Amino acid sequence: MLKKITPEEQELLGGSKEIQKERYTNRRDFVVDSRLLLEKGRLIEIRPHTRFAYFPKHRHNYVEMVYMCAGKTTHIINGNKELTLEEGDLLFLNQNVYHEILPSGEDDIAVNFIILPEFFDRPISMVERENIMRDFLISTLAGDTAINDYLYIRTKGIVPVENLLENMIWTIIGRHPMMDTINQTSMGLLLMNLSRFADQIGRGDPQQGEQNLMFSVLDYIDHHYQSGTLAEISEISHLPTYQVSRMLKKRTGKNFKELLQLRKLQQAAYLLQNTTLSVDKIIEHIGYENSSYFYRMFRDKYGCSPSEYRASGGQAL
Repeated sequence: MLKKITPEEQELLGGSKEIQKERYTNRRDFVVDSRLLLEKGRLIEIRPHTRFAYFPKHRHNYVEMVYMCAGKTTHIINGNKELTLEEGDLLFLNQNVYHEILPSGEDDIAVNFIILPEFFDRPISMVERENIMRDFLISTLAGDTAINDYLYIRTKGIVPVENLLENMIWTIIGRHPMMDTINQTSMGLLLMNLSRFADQIGRGDPQQGEQNLMFSVLDYIDHHYQSGTLAEISEISHLPTYQVSRMLKKRTGKNFKELLQLRKLQQAAYLLQNTTLSVDKIIEHIGYENSSYFYRMFRDKYGCSPSEYRASGGQAL
């Protein structure tokens, strides 16, 4: 079904040299408009990527997720970063990014997910337990506040992720009842799995060296928040500490110490909400030695004391 030649592609094969921008926007600047691609009331839609022609530089007023079903496509991000997506690759693009795509052939099948930002409300709420990796994935989709305009993930061979993406495509193509709700649930599971398999994402792809390092470091922090050190990361990655620090600041806006502290506080909040451990035991468990410092940092993040947070049912003030 996805390989079928569309009317637009038929025009291109018939001699038309360029895509027709009026199919995508009513604006002078080329911002692809979700209102021309989404049925009224829908939060998500898919369309096969238009083959046989160059798709010129544009932005979107929605979040775009590109999934490469077969073949490959070459994308240029912000005018200078070239990415070649191959089968199984996934590309998230938020509303800040400038995007262009080089011509592709008949066997190059990419699916574009058109997603309104509010679609992510349910998926984010599903990922109840805060962690550094989840925060990074969500921030990439956050529009104007995002540090990263895009996220390129190699998911081939990660079976749960592949299944979730294929199920989402099938649900949308079949116009199933409750389509948005089903796919919001699938997206929540997708975010969970991307966090779970962070250490496998992009492995062995030198083109994504910095992103691969970032995933590895975030995964390390999520699992070694109690006593992790920058020196240990440096030893594991075979890179000097200053290079790791610079990468973290660039990709997340925070240094190692800030990320480690954030993860400790996230774990403390989780334990307050889901266990009966005393605050002193929680402080000990997450690796804080100075309780006064912990109380100050917790209040700065959540706007209340640990006891107040527990009494409120895990609601920050």
